[in-house]
Amino acid sequence: MDAHGFPVTRTPAGVARAARAARDLAVLDARVSGCRACPRLVAWREEVARVKRAAFRDEEYWGRPVPGLGPADAQIAVVGLAPAAHGGNRTGRVFTGDRSGDWIFAALWRAGLASQPTSTHVGDGLELSDVRVAAAVRCAPPDNAPTPAERDTCNPWLARELALLARLRVVVVLGGFGWTALWPVLAAAGYALPRPRPAFGHGVEVTLDGPRGPLTLLGSYHVSQQNTFTGRLTEPMLDAVLTRATELVRP
Repeated sequence: MDAHGFPVTRTPAGVARAARAARDLAVLDARVSGCRACPRLVAWREEVARVKRAAFRDEEYWGRPVPGLGPADAQIAVVGLAPAAHGGNRTGRVFTGDRSGDWIFAALWRAGLASQPTSTHVGDGLELSDVRVAAAVRCAPPDNAPTPAERDTCNPWLARELALLARLRVVVVLGGFGWTALWPVLAAAGYALPRPRPAFGHGVEVTLDGPRGPLTLLGSYHVSQQNTFTGRLTEPMLDAVLTRATELVRP
């Protein structure tokens, strides 16, 4: 256990074992929170938590991997890239405390999947219904750019999280990085993957056959500031993807 009581995992093989053995989302979330398998990411997230941004200098940063958020009976999963250095790495909640979170939670609220349009900190009253939000990589990476090796090391956490969502029918993938990360996860879960792999794009829709029935993947540009500030991703574009997700699970 680490100083905060989370089980510590230090190697890629350990991640795979710990994820596989997690019996429910609460156990998985605790194991994610203690992961130290990627030295570069551990050093970065802890340095950011120590130095802090001036605007948050009086706050205690989470400074650890960030688990997913949402109920175990969710039919929709939203998979992003990684926590932001001063967002999820600060607050301990995925997509919380930064501009990307402002966008995704407002959109989830408009789609009827969140109890409020904002997510500012743990304990702010936010509740999700029928959706689970997670990241392909659980630690804040330097320059928002995890390496392929870090992505692969983190994959078992995502694989187990999706496996524990027994009613899962739709995965909304934010960005090309998450799109690439998801394919080996789904292959390991027994889904029949198309050849060649469908290219990522906003609005792309792919339905796979698997052990628990069909699973639909929906692509969306990531809710990064680069995309939202430039207009590459607009609120109507994001709303259209989430509306399609809810149509698929609530005919």
